[in-house]
Amino acid sequence: MINLQIKQKFHQKIKSGVDLIDEKDINPAPEDGYARLTYNGDFVAIAYFSPQNKGIGWIISREDKDINQDFWVNLLSLAKEKRSTYFKSPLTTAFRVFNQDGDGFGGLTVDLYNEYALFSWYNPFILSQKKIIVEAFQSAYPEILGAYEKIRFKPSDYESAHLFGEKKEEKFTILENGINYSVFLNDGLMTGIFLDQHEVRDSLIEGLALGKDVLNTFSYTAAFSVAAAAGGSKSTVSVDLAKRSRELSTDNFEANGFDLEANKFVVMDIFEYFKYADRHDLKFDLIILDPPSFARNKKQTFSVAKDYHKLISDSLSILSENGTIIASTNAQNLSPAKFEEQIKKGFGPKKYKIKEKFSLPADFAVNIHDRQSNYLKVYIIEVLK
Repeated sequence: MINLQIKQKFHQKIKSGVDLIDEKDINPAPEDGYARLTYNGDFVAIAYFSPQNKGIGWIISREDKDINQDFWVNLLSLAKEKRSTYFKSPLTTAFRVFNQDGDGFGGLTVDLYNEYALFSWYNPFILSQKKIIVEAFQSAYPEILGAYEKIRFKPSDYESAHLFGEKKEEKFTILENGINYSVFLNDGLMTGIFLDQHEVRDSLIEGLALGKDVLNTFSYTAAFSVAAAAGGSKSTVSVDLAKRSRELSTDNFEANGFDLEANKFVVMDIFEYFKYADRHDLKFDLIILDPPSFARNKKQTFSVAKDYHKLISDSLSILSENGTIIASTNAQNLSPAKFEEQIKKGFGPKKYKIKEKFSLPADFAVNIHDRQSNYLKVYIIEVLK
């Protein structure tokens, strides 16, 4: 562990509670590894440096301590205690048990899918610490049968692999809010479900989708559509550009025994589908807009920060009178205020009311001192006359 003298501005940032280290905090950045940070000769924090998709490192302790296996066992055990209500639930068997800086160590997430764990490594240094972290995890979670890993940085020799213990079949079902979802742990970076949306899916089950014709855009495996069907929707249409989405979506509906007659899957660019639906006078009572932060096809590129308003404006022509839009984004670089600007621009002169807002659920613990840590923004919007 190196000793590193820091400047006043970075010192103030650490005191404010922010854990993410940016290039502007220390330039040039040290080589990958742990560092003991001091200011005017006094200890400030323990950090580690390693570039990832955001920042160049993380503050991991404001106490002067060794980062050893005892440190990791304690950290993982505390995170486990935070989620005691999830472990007791008979209705949900998949959730996050360690969430980066929300649990005290940026660069690592761990999710549970029944009795199997999924580790995600976000930078080269945290991956180099795999052995000590996995051994500590096995101590804190003796009940876990096996684990897989995802490498979420480039370049990397692989994206996904079996990590330890028993192997799980290619696809299996987990429970969330009492509904079955088909998932997979060793097929690229995806798993078949985005666990951070479980509260939004629960709102669909608990009445939001009741009796409604639902359009689910960028649908992936149609998890929102399955929740809508479970909540008594009249029909669902799930639209995604990826051909594989049809197979994966069918798996989710069949896992619950839901009739496919009223639940359709369309492989198409969503902006083309808006035009198609408008030409055929299709109307929907509820439209779900949950795009990736950035996407590109042969005709155009899409950026949430610049183009989300187009999704809103294009969807209005096929939205029923007094219909509802679920506007969602996980873009970390888009503040709630900027997201609301995109929504306002999309509605134009039309009147609307934001009825409810969702952010990350409790299992996705966040650093309350850093807005970027709580990246999820989901608004339930009712269109007014």
